[in-house]
Amino acid sequence: MQIDLAHFTPLASLLGGALIGLTAGLMILLAGRVAGIAGIIGGLIGGAADKSWRLFFIAGLVISPLIWSLFAPLPALQMVTSPLGLIIAGLLVGIGTRYANGCTSGHGVCGLSRFSLRSLIAVLSFMGTGFVTVFIIKHLLG
Repeated sequence: MQIDLAHFTPLASLLGGALIGLTAGLMILLAGRVAGIAGIIGGLIGGAADKSWRLFFIAGLVISPLIWSLFAPLPALQMVTSPLGLIIAGLLVGIGTRYANGCTSGHGVCGLSRFSLRSLIAVLSFMGTGFVTVFIIKHLLG
């Protein structure tokens, strides 16, 4: 294994992780809400009465890279699959999110920090599936 030191960013990663943890903690403490993106977007689409904070949360996700680009360059985007591959991946993630009653942010960040058994099972499931998928694509099909 070789580490790509040009793209090794421990400080930016630590800061990003700390901000995600701080945001998730503040959201549960101040609003009593789990910072799961699937639930936030689902409430927007599903007609929840409390749309304003959901819109601000999603707007923050969209605006954050623009603010970051004022201080540092954004990482280069690299597509390593076809549009059909992206559609299939999106559908699989959407189906998995529905079956798991939440997404990676809801289960992985918020659920695990609350010692939720359901979240632990969900995280083990999607991480295990990801590992197997990468192994198949890189070593059996590649």
